[in-house]
Amino acid sequence: MSTTTLRQVPITCNGHTRPVVDLRFSDVTKYSYFLISACKDGIPMLREGDSGDWIGSFIGHKGAVWGATITGNAELAATAGSDFTAKLWDANTGAELQTFEHKHIVRSVDFSTINKEWLLTGSNEKLIKIYDVTAPTEPVKVFNGHTGAVKKAIFMDAKRICTASDDKTVKIFDIDSGNCISTIDFPSPPNSIEISRDDQASLLITHGKKVEIYDGNTLNKLQSFEMPCEMNTATFHPTAREFVCGGLDFRIYKYNFETGVELESYKGHFGPIHCMSYSPDGEVYASGSEDGTLRLWQNTVGSTYGLWEMVNV
Repeated sequence: MSTTTLRQVPITCNGHTRPVVDLRFSDVTKYSYFLISACKDGIPMLREGDSGDWIGSFIGHKGAVWGATITGNAELAATAGSDFTAKLWDANTGAELQTFEHKHIVRSVDFSTINKEWLLTGSNEKLIKIYDVTAPTEPVKVFNGHTGAVKKAIFMDAKRICTASDDKTVKIFDIDSGNCISTIDFPSPPNSIEISRDDQASLLITHGKKVEIYDGNTLNKLQSFEMPCEMNTATFHPTAREFVCGGLDFRIYKYNFETGVELESYKGHFGPIHCMSYSPDGEVYASGSEDGTLRLWQNTVGSTYGLWEMVNV
């Protein structure tokens, strides 16, 4: 069987009524794995990660939801809203557990994989905050240094967080001291950041028409890929030396970042692509778009996985 003659046939997940702007997979659990999505319709959704089947919706935000995440064990979810709140949810029941009030639109949420009680938020306040989800709603840590809205904030490890801002910078903060320890300047605002799941702790950053990889420790630029249009998002394969990305031309691109070879390119949606993420086993990647849909794509086209059946040619 040759995959060169096979065509990507995505699973299209409907249900949202406005652009899908963020998504995240859980780890593999005893019940498989799960996918959460954030949408401007204000109703985050939880789905089966390998099939896209809808499980439930999280009701409580009053306005667009810009960010969503889920813990590795799929027990808790968190969302970031234009109603100036981040919310904590029971991912099993959909019940709202906690609301964290902010003074402006919240754009990003991320759980620590090391300190299980910590939730990170980034907002248009130009601040980054860490909350203890088991304690009262005041943040336990506040980081400042950006001069523009914080679009994305992620935990890098037990000691550092990484942030992307409209001030055209990516910054790394030391959690203990609260100090900014490194800054990368860009000619345009970075659109997305992601840290690799391997021991290399590489940073994958999109800005303008560039997708770039940086050493997460030295911040030396390792790779730079010039794309045909502005890229909104990129995500690392969990084990292979590959990434996929998408942006304003509705297309998805897949690269081997060691060789620099483009592996695939195809139209992915009927609108710009805003967010992408790989499943924890690397068999599927998901994309969310201006067209209001999520789509699931096979990493190995033609294989038998989830709702896909083996295609013989």
